Amino acid sequence: MRFSYQSVHRCLLLLIAAAAGTSALPSVGTSEPPAPELRSSTVDAFNRYVRLTEARNDVELKRGTGLLWIDGLPEADRTRAYGDLKLGDVKMRKLETLENGTAIHCPRGMIHHWVGLAFIPGAKLPDVLGVLQDYNQHAVYYAPDVERSKIESRDGDHFRVFLRFRRHKVVTVVLDTEHDVQYFRDAETRAHSRSSAARIAQVENAGKSDEREKTPGDDDGFLWRMETWWRMVEADGGVYVQSEVASLTRDIPTGLAWLIGPFVTSIPKESLAFTLEATRKAAAAESRHRNLK
Repeated sequence: MRFSYQSVHRCLLLLIAAAAGTSALPSVGTSEPPAPELRSSTVDAFNRYVRLTEARNDVELKRGTGLLWIDGLPEADRTRAYGDLKLGDVKMRKLETLENGTAIHCPRGMIHHWVGLAFIPGAKLPDVLGVLQDYNQHAVYYAPDVERSKIESRDGDHFRVFLRFRRHKVVTVVLDTEHDVQYFRDAETRAHSRSSAARIAQVENAGKSDEREKTPGDDDGFLWRMETWWRMVEADGGVYVQSEVASLTRDIPTGLAWLIGPFVTSIPKESLAFTLEATRKAAAAESRHRNLK
């Protein structure tokens, strides 16, 4: 099959536009896909997905065993995975929550669901909690993905935090987000947290004099919802840190999945892997600082 210069150029333009999640595709002689719109049916489907995921998490936490996702692997795979973690790997897995054995249809939206796991040798549980709860420093720990961060309010282990995300992949997208986060200390060596994005607003012209936020839900659909579950287990001379994230974005225009599908769906995985690696680095530094005291 031969491609003309025009067809290749059009594919590149479509790729860039879709990577940004924008409906403003260039006019190239074909009809444009409909503008993204966060509909109540999309939100309802995602909320149902989250409720079922939350129920599964609750059961696993109450059971108190097999808290890490690799614990469910066959013995040989599980042993190999623990060995890889000790060598510095981050173990990732794509998840899908089913409803009575059936996939949950999300009209005009895409649900991205990943879990990741890292091991921090020499760390203690307070080292990890100290990093995760130090939201005023997240713009340092998680740069460049997190550009600004601050604690808006705190009541014990209940936080309300602001994070500005900057994501770059062909194009740059900036998001102002507010999160409601609750931490739970399950035992001396175990803890977990639950984070829900209460507000996500895409920022236009970030850092410029005409910077402005788009109305949440009336934007390019790069990120509409985000729910996060963290688990921390101190064992084997360090701390295992697991993060599970379910997020909602606009769907992919019909006919372009073969081109942009793999690109769009890589962003949630890459972001989660980066977050775990940055957490490991920051918590390891906390551990070293504690040992010098």
